[in-house]
Amino acid sequence: MKKAIVLAVLAMTVASCSQTEKGAGIGAVSGAVIGGAVTGNVRGAAVGAAIGGVSGAVIGNVSEQPGQCYYRDRNGSRYIDDCPR
Repeated sequence: MKKAIVLAVLAMTVASCSQTEKGAGIGAVSGAVIGGAVTGNVRGAAVGAAIGGVSGAVIGNVSEQPGQCYYRDRNGSRYIDDCPR
């Protein structure tokens, strides 16, 4: 049953409108699975889903901007800038 639910959510994710939405959906599902597997409880799955969703949305948003790359500096701050040629 759990596999069917995961596959249904993943199928809905693929049908999303934009890369940002697809990234958020895939990130949330992946984060929930990983968080639940690592911690063994629902709270871990929820935290994993939240973190995965936000990360996936950021990565999906960057992929919609041609010529732009996603970087992280020494302090851990994230930014978007032109890709190296």
